Amino acid sequence: MQAREIEPKLKQLSNLAWSTEPALAQRLDEVTRWIKDIRPGLLMQKGVLVGFLLELIKDGEFWLKLQSLTNEERQLFLKHLPSPVRYWYENLFPKWFNENDHKFYIWKQKLRSGEFNQEDAEILKSVSRQIKSRDGCVVHRYIADLSMATDVIVSSSTGKPLCVQLTTMSGELCNHKYKEWKDTLQQWKIRRGIFVSYNPGQDRSVIQLVNLVLHNSRHLTEAKYIKFCFR
Repeated sequence: MQAREIEPKLKQLSNLAWSTEPALAQRLDEVTRWIKDIRPGLLMQKGVLVGFLLELIKDGEFWLKLQSLTNEERQLFLKHLPSPVRYWYENLFPKWFNENDHKFYIWKQKLRSGEFNQEDAEILKSVSRQIKSRDGCVVHRYIADLSMATDVIVSSSTGKPLCVQLTTMSGELCNHKYKEWKDTLQQWKIRRGIFVSYNPGQDRSVIQLVNLVLHNSRHLTEAKYIKFCFR
């Protein structure tokens, strides 16, 4: 999709959503107003912002298609999706546009100004590849990352969706971030999550992370928010 097509597409989706999902339409309108004065050429220079907008369009289209199905058709379709994908569309995505996002006004300005950077991008890519190679599933969404303190939603082939947050922080800073992370997950009523502090200089970090994530996808109980440290 070209940059000049993004704003019209958001408006088109909003118009479609008003009849079936007005909360989604309102959120799409909010995003459209936010980017309307950014020239297409400048927009294309903001890679993360464009990535967010394209994800929102994709998720909005998918959600509206789901709503066009009967309840029976929808449940049958969702049943065949990997569990983290289903969790995103059944739970977290509709929560985001139906509820107040206390962080949205902060991170949308960071996206627009180009301040947002993904420090963990490379290790997340490595972890995702390893999980997929072991028949697991990984879902990344900017909304989950920026609003819900969740770098990725993952599951093993036999496990349940698990929200994962990674950080290189340690000591008191790590403890403070862990508390904020736990509060955020509870605010969004996310039922299971792990917070992992890792040392990027350790060669075995990726393998340790993958083993930890897959194990907890299978075994972590409900209403648990656990911190792990690899140092």
